Amino acid sequence: MKRQNVTIIDYGKGNLWSILSALQYLGCNPEISNDPGEIQIADSLILPGVGSFRKAMCALKKNNLDQAIVHAVKINGRKILGICLGMQLLGTNSTEDGFTSGLGLISNGVDKFSKQNIDIFKIPHVGFNLVHSHPGAHLFKGLPQAADFYFVHSYRMLPNGLSGTSATCNYGEIFLASYEQDNIFATQFHPEKSQTNGLLLLKNFLAQ
Repeated sequence: MKRQNVTIIDYGKGNLWSILSALQYLGCNPEISNDPGEIQIADSLILPGVGSFRKAMCALKKNNLDQAIVHAVKINGRKILGICLGMQLLGTNSTEDGFTSGLGLISNGVDKFSKQNIDIFKIPHVGFNLVHSHPGAHLFKGLPQAADFYFVHSYRMLPNGLSGTSATCNYGEIFLASYEQDNIFATQFHPEKSQTNGLLLLKNFLAQ
């Protein structure tokens, strides 16, 4: 694994300690930071998140962390992994708690699962489910093309129209489970709670 400065972004809305523990288990020594300057220069960023998209974006904007993230990724070419709500925040917008603009690093919006579409399945989507990945996906190197990961979410992106490499999950409808393009990586599931598969995925992210 390459030696690198890994920063977990702390904006008060993420499950930081599970991610920290998983990375430490992999031999990484990450930092947790809410400092825009540190975030801009980190080699690798991890954006976790649980809860409301609107509240999360407000928290990011409060300390100019939104600008720091976009600058780090677009200008400085730093790589980022968005996890669960963190993945959604990388999108263009969300309808959760009213329309809210996101960071715009993934060119799709976020909507709630349609009860009509998913029929008998419950919202939120909670538990392990199969993720179907593309053979060329860096995050899934060494994993089977259908592998279990742990989800907790009521909102999702659809895979339509994206130019990067997508992985999908079927929960009554096909939704975007993972995405990668250049230095932008994202998972709707929680790799830090997905046992061996999740640890390998995190290791693959760090190796990029």
